[in-house]
Amino acid sequence: MICYKMDVLRALKGAGCTTYRLHKEKLLAGGTVQKLRSGNTSLTVENLNTCGMLKCQPGDLIEWRREG
Repeated sequence: MICYKMDVLRALKGAGCTTYRLHKEKLLAGGTVQKLRSGNTSLTVENLNTCGMLKCQPGDLIEWRREG
């Protein structure tokens, strides 16, 4: 299962990207922000563009964990 290694919204806020800014500048869709809030790990390549805002690599955000 793919899981986030960090609280992505908290990291974005620390980088100066509030949820208001994410919405206003259409950096992330509202549905994506809601999924991040709920811990939903369904990812798209578009979601991984978040890495550019955080100046990191996809592997810094996500990892694969064996279930069970």
